[in-house]
Amino acid sequence: MAQTDRPPSPAESSSAAWTARDEAVVWHPFTQHTTWAGDEPTVVASAEGPWLTDVDGRRLLDGVSSLWTTTVGHCHPRVNEEVKRQLDTLDHATFLGSTHRPGIELSEMLVERAPRSAERSLEKVFYAGDGSSAVEVALKMAYQFSAQSGRARPDFVRLQHAYHGDTLGAVSVGGHDLFHSTYKPLLLTTVGAASPGDRANGPDRVAHAEADLERIMAERGEDVCAIIVEPLMQGAAGMFDYDASYLRTARRLADEHGALLIFDEVATGIGRTGSMWAANRAGVVPDMLTLGKGVTAGYLPLSAVLTSQRVYDAFLARPGDTGPRTFFHGHTYTANPICCAAAIANLKVMEEEGVLDQAAALGERLGGLLDGFAGDDRVAEVRRVGTMTGVEVADQGPRTGFDVCQAAREHGVWLRPLGNTVILMPPLNLGVSETELMIEALAKGLDDVFGGR
Repeated sequence: MAQTDRPPSPAESSSAAWTARDEAVVWHPFTQHTTWAGDEPTVVASAEGPWLTDVDGRRLLDGVSSLWTTTVGHCHPRVNEEVKRQLDTLDHATFLGSTHRPGIELSEMLVERAPRSAERSLEKVFYAGDGSSAVEVALKMAYQFSAQSGRARPDFVRLQHAYHGDTLGAVSVGGHDLFHSTYKPLLLTTVGAASPGDRANGPDRVAHAEADLERIMAERGEDVCAIIVEPLMQGAAGMFDYDASYLRTARRLADEHGALLIFDEVATGIGRTGSMWAANRAGVVPDMLTLGKGVTAGYLPLSAVLTSQRVYDAFLARPGDTGPRTFFHGHTYTANPICCAAAIANLKVMEEEGVLDQAAALGERLGGLLDGFAGDDRVAEVRRVGTMTGVEVADQGPRTGFDVCQAAREHGVWLRPLGNTVILMPPLNLGVSETELMIEALAKGLDDVFGGR
């Protein structure tokens, strides 16, 4: 074992040395460890702005915002300052039986920024720890809402190819067989609806999906407590984008059949689509909205469910009740003050620095640069909503997308694929030259894997 009273030698500090130590003790998510070390994983030492630096001193542009979380860049001075200030003030206090200023202030900010219309608004915030746990909250809340509103409705309607997280409730409303098929015997019974983003259903895929949802609700609507969707973009499916008309249809059918509509905006929210929420782009307000990932600027794990007043009111005790109407759900670190402080600082920075406008411009810039791949037979399709972009590469085997990302790394950009779809989702305030570098590295990566055009 290495001595701890001396600095490590350069050999001991190399990526190879750290990878060997990692392989000895770590089990990584979504990772086949048979090939892990051989794929020469990046060992990140530090980060600033859109840049990662590995232990060998190599700088890499973070082209996926560290799994879609970094909004205003790494180690933003303002967010750093607020996290440090909170750390010196209050580390943690339970949200069970007490409250605190950061939790209250963040709730006010989220409600103020939530989607709303003349008919509907989101007025209450329930905190969770990550995106998957926020979905668990929403599912349990929706079912209990139905039970306490007259009759328990056992069914959830979900989209094919959906991804909502990895806990069992979230997997139950998922539809990504690669991730979910192993666990089918353990899952809730749900109703799978056609995906409006599924290219296999042809150019009329949205109309096909709307008709399928209409059929399902006509047949089973009285037993459906909620319809859950990723609005406008099914991320883990490989960036399957779809038209907002589907969301308007889902809203109408939920209302007609007395079901709730849940928007999972863990990936699509906090500016990723060029608006604060995908719901804003669609002009549709759900009954519940889950959020996570970018809410803390990628600093710390925090998620939440925003709900309507009507949902909240169904959990209030009333005279004559025979049992508790309390929502018995929570966790030890609910609304941790340091996490909340990071989120407050992030939302303030986004507003003061005009990050939503920057995100909208970044999306258009990405679209323009990616137009250069039109007619390139190495690229099957480019799919984009705002900054959320998937570049599906031609299939030369299950590792083609991974190989392109590995090649792009050699040209200074860190990317990660979903199957053979290369994901581009950089920080929302990425500059012009860095955006050009990202697309250039992708093009060079394609050259390296497929050969030049």
